[in-house]
Amino acid sequence: MRGTPRKARSRNLATSALVLLALAGTAAGCGRFGETYQRGYVLPDGALEQIPIGSTQEQVLIVLGTPSTVATVSGEVFYYISQKSERSVAFMPREVTDQRIIAVYFDKNRRVTRLANYGIKDGKVFDFVSRTTTTGGQEFNYLAGVLNVFKF
Repeated sequence: MRGTPRKARSRNLATSALVLLALAGTAAGCGRFGETYQRGYVLPDGALEQIPIGSTQEQVLIVLGTPSTVATVSGEVFYYISQKSERSVAFMPREVTDQRIIAVYFDKNRRVTRLANYGIKDGKVFDFVSRTTTTGGQEFNYLAGVLNVFKF
């Protein structure tokens, strides 16, 4: 009879050790289960540098591809829209970590007049190319709307 409690204790200790190892493995491997999602346009490295001011619309299409949307409010503009989101653990909600709109502005001759890389900085629409915040107007309303409500 003396052996039975000792065997039970050994089994309990072994079971506890397995549970602790499983929990430690889950906690240590937490980062492995994180996921990053890229939606929309993926800007290739160095692509904007390949589009100097004065480039033709055809050159832009060759380098950047088809835009997400086109505007013709005051001249033609190509917009390339993207969103990056992450979640650290499966089944948890995704958190948006970056949203961008690459804008290529054309004159009436379909030549590039300006490039912009819009995103949110300090809660405002910010152009990462010219390092300026965008102010009011139709384009600002469009950019702010897409960057604030941009969901897939």
